[in-house]
Amino acid sequence: MMEDVIHLTPLHYSRFFSSLTGADLYLKLENMQKTGSFKIRGAYNKVNALTPEERARGVVSASAGNHAQGVACAAARAGLKATVVMPEASPITKIMATRGYGAEVVLWGKDYHQAFEKAVEISEKTGAAYVHSFDDADVIAGQGTVGLEILDQLPEVDAVVVPAGGGGLLGGVAFVLKSLKPRIRVYGVQTAASPAVYLSWKAGRVRETPLAGSVAEGINVRRPGRITLDLIKKYVDDVVLVDDEEISQTILMLLERAKTVVEGAGAAGLAAVLHGRLDLRGLNAVVVISGGNIDVNVLSTIIERGLIKSGRRLRIKTVLSDRPGSLRKIVSLVSDQQVNIISIVHDRSSPRVPLKEAEVEFLLETMNWDHVEKVTSELKKSGYILEIL
Repeated sequence: MMEDVIHLTPLHYSRFFSSLTGADLYLKLENMQKTGSFKIRGAYNKVNALTPEERARGVVSASAGNHAQGVACAAARAGLKATVVMPEASPITKIMATRGYGAEVVLWGKDYHQAFEKAVEISEKTGAAYVHSFDDADVIAGQGTVGLEILDQLPEVDAVVVPAGGGGLLGGVAFVLKSLKPRIRVYGVQTAASPAVYLSWKAGRVRETPLAGSVAEGINVRRPGRITLDLIKKYVDDVVLVDDEEISQTILMLLERAKTVVEGAGAAGLAAVLHGRLDLRGLNAVVVISGGNIDVNVLSTIIERGLIKSGRRLRIKTVLSDRPGSLRKIVSLVSDQQVNIISIVHDRSSPRVPLKEAEVEFLLETMNWDHVEKVTSELKKSGYILEIL
């Protein structure tokens, strides 16, 4: 039944990422799944398992975005009414996509858990079946089909790396892989901002953590499920943490080198491998890229910051004499350094500078940090006092 709805997503071998890690590294591209993430697998499996009486009352769920779209899409396919509660700060793209699948969206609370409490309240009031985003056997079984596909696509797989929020994907994939091939190593990855699965796995019991803001909002969960934690304790070999900066760098690398748009949660597993949290050298390793529903404004910020950090964007400010030829002189000097001038802001009215002088700000496209050093050095040699922004 699921094969009529769920895409068989590609398993892509990356020569570039393999060279960086020493593994034969494959990317399981769930960002190319219907609704843009793996979540449709579990949502559809759960909806499909409902009784006729439950279907008649519709479904309700809570989600930061990807599960919301999965439930909305699954309910629409089954002809059911769906209500999804999403945190007030959910990305606009995920809210609009969920509504686009026909679900009623209720914005409530600061985070997933406050949205969850509201969704349970709606479920109790209306009798609608609750579709949990991770702590449900049917949902977990649906997510586990990612593991089945990996085994079909790469029977000789040695290790699989899976992002974890509430643990539904990690628990489901680990159960499938370990049940069929116990030798396969399975690793979970969380953000340092929301390490509930990591801490719970270490402690052997459910631990709750306060939430902090994270670029990986899809795995920003206060605590894992009880079902999922039982699976993780039994079948997962290790759980590691990555930070937002590492995730952001990985998003940019995936965009540039793999031509793949990935959200923060989806990039967490690869970030762990690239930044040495896991040693997979010599192994046939699969990293699950769990979703691609990134807000374009977030992506724009990540790109700009990434270019600045890598020395490929330079923003500088200096003060010139406000007389004819001063701007032309510095523009000529900058151009001689083989940079691309993206923008110039020339301001003679700023209260920060004296009369007869003007403030000028350049945004430049450079090649690397050596090039940045050459450009700034030449300007300083010519007498300009620079502020690097």
